[in-house]
Amino acid sequence: MDWKNIDLSDLSELELDVNNMGAWPKAVKIIVAAILAVLVAFLCYHLLISDKIEHYQKVTSLESTLKTQFQAKYQVAINADAYKEQMTQMEKDFSELLKRLPTESETPGLLDDITYVGTTSGLSFKKINWEDEIEREFYTELPLRLEVVGGYHEFGEFLGRVAALPRIVTLHNFNIENRGSDVLELSLLAKTYRYKGNEVGADE
Repeated sequence: MDWKNIDLSDLSELELDVNNMGAWPKAVKIIVAAILAVLVAFLCYHLLISDKIEHYQKVTSLESTLKTQFQAKYQVAINADAYKEQMTQMEKDFSELLKRLPTESETPGLLDDITYVGTTSGLSFKKINWEDEIEREFYTELPLRLEVVGGYHEFGEFLGRVAALPRIVTLHNFNIENRGSDVLELSLLAKTYRYKGNEVGADE
């Protein structure tokens, strides 16, 4: 189509009869056809295509999410046996640790054990007292203040034997003072722990 042959100069004075479109000038027919084509394309896009494009984008995004979830679950699935073995071992280790925490009824016995270890290591006790319990989220701290008199070798033997006790005991805040005549005094804080689940079990 040669757009140069279309004369638009007379359109301003043109009266169009909608009922007789066949008699419209060629230029008017082309312009109206172009407008209708654009309008139809616009309506088709918004009524028929845009929703499908949006749906496609959502499905594509969901597909990507599902692939990521599948890969994660697949990795868990192929390592399920290893995870089960690790969980079993962790439960076993945790159970063994709980057995090393004293229950409330065993606390006096632990005090006797520490006293026995100290005296048989050649030490004499100046002080051995339980301090106030400290409540934590999952356990209770049981601090024990110790003051013993002896020599370096006796101190070393005593600390080693306390660490080897069947119940968990940790040692803190060491302080050694010379009392003269080769007499040394060791003060420290020993801590043992009680699992709160043990207290529930005892109440039950």
